[in-house]
Amino acid sequence: MAEATVRTVALDRTRVLQWLQTYGVYAGVALLLVVNIVITPHFLTAENFRTQAVQVAPVIIVALGMALVIGTEGVDLSVGAVMALAASVTALYLGYGLLPALLVVAVFSAGVGLANGALVAFVGVQPIVATLALMVGGRGLALVLLPQLEDLRNPALASLGSGDVLGVPYLILIAAVLALLVAFVVRRTTFGRQLLAIGDSRPAAQLAGLPVRRVLIVVYVVCALLAAVAGVLATARLQASDPTSLGNLMELSAITAVVVGGTPLTGGRVNIAGTVAGAVLIQLLTATLIKHDLPPSWTQIAQAIVIVCAVYAARGRGKR
Repeated sequence: MAEATVRTVALDRTRVLQWLQTYGVYAGVALLLVVNIVITPHFLTAENFRTQAVQVAPVIIVALGMALVIGTEGVDLSVGAVMALAASVTALYLGYGLLPALLVVAVFSAGVGLANGALVAFVGVQPIVATLALMVGGRGLALVLLPQLEDLRNPALASLGSGDVLGVPYLILIAAVLALLVAFVVRRTTFGRQLLAIGDSRPAAQLAGLPVRRVLIVVYVVCALLAAVAGVLATARLQASDPTSLGNLMELSAITAVVVGGTPLTGGRVNIAGTVAGAVLIQLLTATLIKHDLPPSWTQIAQAIVIVCAVYAARGRGKR
């Protein structure tokens, strides 16, 4: 009798953990929405939702790239530095026009991603070490190119940061399109299946003849390009380039969104919908604390608690 009771409790606990792994992030978003509707004045306004969506858009874009990297059992700590580098390069080349500036930004960011991918795929450096080096070096290069904040007055850039289509800001539309595109790549393309196979077992992927090195390089380049997109959009929204602070701790926000969204750090699986929901959860949590006059340090503490809870719920979750 006692043994049967223990088995029942263990089974119930397993079911709860499985439910949290699958739906916990969505339940968290719903709970925060309900709490804010009850306790936060003027929360249910179109302007507030627009503000929250615009603020979370860059996080979502960076988290999409981070999800791909984590899907290969890696991590990219250089995304915040790439955002800062994109801001610096944008400011330097904006005088030639927005499109030329964006092309130069793409070249710089792709170079960072290529360096990350080469170190991981060819040299065999651990992803956390390789990207940590580029995190430090990329931020330093951004500050060398633009040592201080610079105001930008460019109509095309201003339109990108504040324009909209039928009332929906460009930032939100871009984030939504990129999320759908990345989800399609992961779920419906050969590249996506190769990415997940590498994360599931790199030696097995190599024995199966998959282009492991090429896929890893492409993944890190895409992650850097998405971080650059987020950096340009953040710069456009602020109408200023500030490589000193732009992208600070963005890597932690992106990793949090991915992990909370159900993508395991062990690789082999990528949950894009969960990643988007994870970014929204972190944004709502931050906004809730700020709106109730709590200091920023509490936001970091709350984010740490969320990470611990997500990792706990993911215990025992195997690869694909």
